[in-house]
Formats: sequence, structure tokens, C-alpha cells
Amino acid sequence: MTRPLPWERDALKRAAAERAVSEVEDGMVLGLGSGSTAAFAVEALAARIAEGLRVVGIPTSETTAALARRLGVPLTSFAEHRRIDVAIDGADQVERRTLNLIKGLGGALLREKMVAGASDRMIVVIDETKLVDRLGGSTPLPVEIVSFGWQIVLDRLTASGCGPRLRLAGDRPFTTDGGNFIVDCAIAEIPHPAALEARLSAIIGVVESGLFLGLASKVVVGRSSGVEVIEP
Repeated sequence: MTRPLPWERDALKRAAAERAVSEVEDGMVLGLGSGSTAAFAVEALAARIAEGLRVVGIPTSETTAALARRLGVPLTSFAEHRRIDVAIDGADQVERRTLNLIKGLGGALLREKMVAGASDRMIVVIDETKLVDRLGGSTPLPVEIVSFGWQIVLDRLTASGCGPRLRLAGDRPFTTDGGNFIVDCAIAEIPHPAALEARLSAIIGVVESGLFLGLASKVVVGRSSGVEVIEP
């Protein structure tokens, strides 16, 4: 497969995002994902709201919240709504057979997973380059960890064979909206993601991993040949 150029990928993402947003119905509570693809979905949602659609959204990051406010998308929180009808979010990798995901390169994986877990449906929006036969490889697995004592958490991840590297923002650790750090783990292949997730969760100081298993209801793929919808 010839990889599309960056501007071509944006067009594919936008087409997939618009297809996903077409499933939104009046009165829904939505989960608003983070990252470039999710931003296209927020833009598409704002266009429908301008035409009269009535919805509210729970954002997964401060960046998404700021974009939604600027575009006129009404926001809410878990204080008002414990359940979400549909979450729309991107992904860094999607395994074709299982629709398991790797997320978190944008730094919002904890909130994204909380929103996905509280949603009746999760629609994942990607371009065709994000589809893989098996998770891992060229895409690192983000793991969110506490900032206190991060050095010992890193040591434990190293001992587990995860090949961790602390994510930096300039010369300082990258800090999530929740005040945590992120470690990017280089794992050649993830044949048993549930076992890996359990192993990571058992490490004290790990907050959450970027493995999203069994959460995607469908994946909308922007392809050069058109938009494809994949369901489990």
C-alpha cells in the first residue's frame, strides 16, 4: 500500500470523521475524543449543531474542550451525565481482526478510556495507515504513570521487558491534563494484549495503559477508495 501524503491523510480523516458524526442523533450525550482525527469530528459536529442538532459533549482533554467551546459545541461533565450515548475518537493503531486499539500518543489516554468505558458505543475514526494485523511494532504503547517516584515505575516497566522511555516536552517530562507522566513502551509485537494489560496494571504506579480492548463498537476508516466501516 502506498502511504498517503500528510495532506491526503487529513482528507481521509475528515471524510471518516464526517461519516462517524452522521450517526449522531438529536438529544445525545457524546464523548469527544482527542487528537487530530477527533478534531475533525468536533468540526463536523459543530456544523450539524449550527443546522439545529441538539447534543452535549464530554471532552477527553482540555485541548478538545477549548476547540468545542470555540466552535459552539455545548459541553457537559460526568457530574450531570453518568452515561454517554456515543464516544467518537481516533486511534494510533487498530488491529483488523479484533478492533483492539492502541491510543495515547496524544497524551489523553486516561480520560479517553474513562469516556470510552462509560459509553454505550464507541466509534473509532482513522485513516487507512492505522490498520494493522497485530498491535505493537512501529507504534509505541503509551502507559500513563504517577509523577511521584516515576523512576521506580520506569525500572519496573524495564524489568517487565516493555522497553519504556519517559515522554518529554522539551527538557521536562510531558505532563497529562491529570498531572501524570507518560512512558512510551517499544514492544515489537503484542500477541496477547489482555495478558499485557493485566501485567501492566499490576505494577504499582501505573495509572492506565493505552491498550483499549473490546471497547470499539465500529471503526470508520478513511481510504483513498472511500470510507469503509468495520464492525466486530
